[in-house]
Amino acid sequence: MGLLDGKVALVTGAGTGMGAASAALLAADGATVVLVGRRRKILDDVAATITAQGGHAVVRPADITSQEQVTALVDGVRQDVGGIDILVNNAGSSSTVLNARWISEAEWRQVMDVNMTAVFLLSQAVLGDMIARGEGTIITVSSLAAVNPNLLGGAAYGAAKAAARNFMTYLHNTFRGDGLRAITILPGETATPILDNRARPPREDERLAMVQPEDVARAVHLAASMPARTVVQELVIAPTRQRDTSADIEISRWAGAPAGVGPKPSAS
Repeated sequence: MGLLDGKVALVTGAGTGMGAASAALLAADGATVVLVGRRRKILDDVAATITAQGGHAVVRPADITSQEQVTALVDGVRQDVGGIDILVNNAGSSSTVLNARWISEAEWRQVMDVNMTAVFLLSQAVLGDMIARGEGTIITVSSLAAVNPNLLGGAAYGAAKAAARNFMTYLHNTFRGDGLRAITILPGETATPILDNRARPPREDERLAMVQPEDVARAVHLAASMPARTVVQELVIAPTRQRDTSADIEISRWAGAPAGVGPKPSAS
């Protein structure tokens, strides 16, 4: 028997990276996983892999920044699969312009919507059922950018991840007496496709030394599979070796700058 037998776990951003790895690990321990993302094809591929390994997966494409679609998603899962016992808010998005001097309002809002508003909408949608049952787990994958923001992740990303962390602490403080476990996972640099949006995407050798998606998945699994009497409120997962990112930060400083604006030439 698995520790999560009979549980329903909804995982956002489940098509790649940390989401796909987390869904696979939860399914391997007995949970029925609901795979959520915008692209059905990659969700179908993850579901096929989970099924081939003996797990149970259901695909539900949705735009999680839309309250209407979130409501329909949670209602549909409740009707077709069962009440959601574990919500993993994993979907994330970063901006291409990282400096607060240059980022547009539209890009700022897009990053906030995916990293924070979606966390609120999904958490709100499952809260009623979890409180009624007297048990439930909400896990949000934030980032170390929430506590140490810089130009690598960018202004919008750090602010959104900090807001999500704050919201999870609010849920913990407010609803733990109702049996709700609200958990924040704070990964450091992790080798996921989001790194491709960086002003200088890291090389393959650099990514190999980073936290890997399966490392974060193990943290998600730990938080989800602990006895209901116990909550791992916050967990930091970081690379053992810290790489020098000073050159990357300097490149990021000027991404999206207006034409003619850039670093001053160094004195010869």
